[in-house]
Amino acid sequence: MTQTSVDLDRAAERRLEEYLEAITAVLGHASRTAPARAYCTGLLLPGERKSVEPMAARLAPARVQAAHQSLHHVVAKADWSDDAVLDVVRAHVLPAIERHGLVRSWIIDDTGLPKKGRHSVGVTRQYCGQVGKQENCQVAVTLSLANQHASLPIAYQLYLPETWANDPERRSRAGVPDDVVFQTKPAIALDQIRRALANGVPTGIVLADAAYGVDTEFRASLTALSLVYVVGIQSSTSLWPPGTGPLPPRRWSGRGRPPSRMRRDPEHQPVSAKDLAQRLTADAWQTVTWREGTKAPLASRFAAVRVRPAHRDTDRAEPWPEEWLLVEWPEGEDEPTKYFLSSLPADIAITDLVAAAKGRWRIERDYQELKQEIGLGHYEGRGWRGFHHHASLAIAAYGFLVAERSLFPPEQCFPGRRQAPKLPAGFRPRGAAPA
Repeated sequence: MTQTSVDLDRAAERRLEEYLEAITAVLGHASRTAPARAYCTGLLLPGERKSVEPMAARLAPARVQAAHQSLHHVVAKADWSDDAVLDVVRAHVLPAIERHGLVRSWIIDDTGLPKKGRHSVGVTRQYCGQVGKQENCQVAVTLSLANQHASLPIAYQLYLPETWANDPERRSRAGVPDDVVFQTKPAIALDQIRRALANGVPTGIVLADAAYGVDTEFRASLTALSLVYVVGIQSSTSLWPPGTGPLPPRRWSGRGRPPSRMRRDPEHQPVSAKDLAQRLTADAWQTVTWREGTKAPLASRFAAVRVRPAHRDTDRAEPWPEEWLLVEWPEGEDEPTKYFLSSLPADIAITDLVAAAKGRWRIERDYQELKQEIGLGHYEGRGWRGFHHHASLAIAAYGFLVAERSLFPPEQCFPGRRQAPKLPAGFRPRGAAPA
């Protein structure tokens, strides 16, 4: 190791110490400082499992039981604010990210964490993106900030299914707070967005997949908050083609209250996004490249047209505003593969519209690293508090890595990765399979 690399390693160690000092300063009690610092360090160290017991063994091989108790208490029992920790992470990491450009996107998504049994908070059989099918899992909704260089989760909340939210006994056993009620994922996301706005977080284009984009109230709420968006929708979403819309209210007969609602008739109906896309002429489609991939530039065929959403517009006094319908139809495919609605300005270039829509790829990288490198899904406790405390400290650990990468070229990021002490001879975490 050269003197330069030693100096860089020491500088990184100093930055980590200062960062953890800021994190632990908001935990509310001095006794939580050392175990929280150790917990974050354990998440950053190499190791297949980042649950409490294996981390205790790596951090303190000579006193595993005492270290286990200390780590378990700070993450599962101690009463500190997850929001406060994530605010500190954002305050320290965002300036490093913005060295490479302003925030461009607010990415809404959710991530599934496979889980055995039925007693861990929020576990039920539901779609789990990690395994690509219905599975027993927990699902958390997240809000991330992103620019072209990096991204960072700034909010993380468990989605509590109705079967859990309406079961007092299960809520009590898992320590679900009394003020937590059932919310849809889009409703949770909107709460996260409102809090970010209240905290003065730099805004960006809101990006979300079709699970959020098909929710008309979600899109309307973003517009009411003066936020623009590019969100996925389903092929079956009903739309008014370019230049059309619902019929105006019926003419008043002079009796009763004047009609005020938009209307349709048998000959005047909206169409599905898929039907509209397939009716477009050949010259509506063009090949757009949106970024460099690992092997070649990423490109596909797109069309963009101005449409009006049609969902429940007959309950309204005026039609929904015009938006962009962006459709992707790759060469060789029998039909379009992706559909988006966007409230970006009418004069935006299609290349910029596509680039914005494709910005969600960064959240997949975040989840991959949080799960594989940091151990986001390794927590083995069952309670609400531990679930969120572990995630907050995992995001804090990940945030440090993001900040380091923002300071140096890729080959110099986090030099001299810290090595964990060897595990005690014969150590095997509880629940592990026999050798």
